[in-house]
Amino acid sequence: MTTPRKPNSTVPFVDQYCSTYQHLFADVRTFECFKSLQLGLVSEVKRKTLPAIARAVGADAQAFHHFLVHSPWSVECFREQRIALTKQALNGRSITVCIDETGDKKKGKKTDYVSRQYIGNVGKIDNGIVSVHAFGLLGNITFPLLFRVFKPECRLAKNEQHKSKPKIAADLIDELCEQGFNIGLVVADSHYGESSDFINTLWKHRLHYVVAIRSNHGVWMLKGWVVRRNRWKSFERQFSNGKTETRYIREIIFGKRKATRYYEITTDIEKQPEESTWYIMTNLPGKIEKTVGNLFGDRTWVEYGFRQVKAELGWTDYKLTAYRGIEKWWEMVCSAYLMVSMQTTTMGEESEEEVPDKASESQRYPAMYTTHKWWDEKQGWKAILNNMRLMIQPFVCLSLLLPWLEVTQLNDLGKVLQNLIDKVNGFAVFLRL
Repeated sequence: MTTPRKPNSTVPFVDQYCSTYQHLFADVRTFECFKSLQLGLVSEVKRKTLPAIARAVGADAQAFHHFLVHSPWSVECFREQRIALTKQALNGRSITVCIDETGDKKKGKKTDYVSRQYIGNVGKIDNGIVSVHAFGLLGNITFPLLFRVFKPECRLAKNEQHKSKPKIAADLIDELCEQGFNIGLVVADSHYGESSDFINTLWKHRLHYVVAIRSNHGVWMLKGWVVRRNRWKSFERQFSNGKTETRYIREIIFGKRKATRYYEITTDIEKQPEESTWYIMTNLPGKIEKTVGNLFGDRTWVEYGFRQVKAELGWTDYKLTAYRGIEKWWEMVCSAYLMVSMQTTTMGEESEEEVPDKASESQRYPAMYTTHKWWDEKQGWKAILNNMRLMIQPFVCLSLLLPWLEVTQLNDLGKVLQNLIDKVNGFAVFLRL
């Protein structure tokens, strides 16, 4: 029996991360496609189409298409491995789970589950595909957990059951609890805050939550009970960039205070502008007027964080019509998303209390990178992505030179360099002539 060859190397941190998935792929070439896709997704390629990624990493676009559409690897097993890696990185630490949905415009009707529906990204009804997401937040770092596509009733296949977005979100919470995540808080917008199915699921798992509700939210009250609003109190809204703004909060009590509490938050207590006034519902105990506003503000981490990820990692750049292939593409993006998040000190081996310094950075990465003028010493997700792109630049540059150098494998560096020398020498002779 012939011993399988070792997979070609790419960049050390990509090889190390991807090695934990190798057992999921039946052969070396399939695993190499996975590694190349991960490398391409975090690269500086603007639109992450398969041909563009293939050019950047020196691979075959048709092999990528086969990997997503025809290769027999299991997306369910892949997701299980990604979740296992996430739990290992968290090491039992408490996280905030943010529930949100994302929609993307898609033309035509050939793509599965594309229909005219509300697309949050454009703020109106349009033709597109929508998915519901559960993201994690640890410190100032977001990371992917689970997602499910929303299936409009008009696009259901045989034997498929329609589920509302809040019901999908409730299923995601059930699955995360079954997986054993330590969920300290759940935050969501009013689409989920107004859903009894979703809220009942949170109570079933005894989870704390802060969710948005509509201004006309209804609450059952006994005869003779009245609604009263407490006095406004100020608090400092703290943002991720260190800036603060003064906000105002007051509690709304429907008859008698219960375990479920209601608050109104605004930026101006006189005008209460609609665009900067929020109504929230929570089951957090104790005196929370100074903290609940910032906890609810964690929801903006998802909106900002995932918009950034979608733009950087190519969430919408697939050219596929069958959802099975789209689901695999989205899992590839979530995997690349996690790879970047795991490079941060927040999710890495260092504790949350430790402040990274230049010494620890030099131990994690070679000095040739950390002393580079483009190296970013910040610890935000985008800063880490920029540093990763700096480290893979030599690989991408060599990949783009492959057709000109007339070689096919990047790991044969000796041949690459010799071909480069021969080309340069030949060009110099031509100039002398």
